[in-house]
Amino acid sequence: MNAQELKAKTPDELRDQLVALKKEAFNLRFQQATGQLENTARMRTVRRDVARIKTVLNAKAAEAAK
Repeated sequence: MNAQELKAKTPDELRDQLVALKKEAFNLRFQQATGQLENTARMRTVRRDVARIKTVLNAKAAEAAK
């Protein structure tokens, strides 16, 4: 996912996607702790997607506050 796709979404959609990604990140950490994680690169992409969504949400909030 890229920033352009995220900017087109509503804040509610972004929050829903953020919750889903955080759940996925938790599951990936759990898999890593138990030694069952196969795709270690997925942790990095999920973490970056979470940061990207938070950045877009903060930008939308700042724009609405003006």
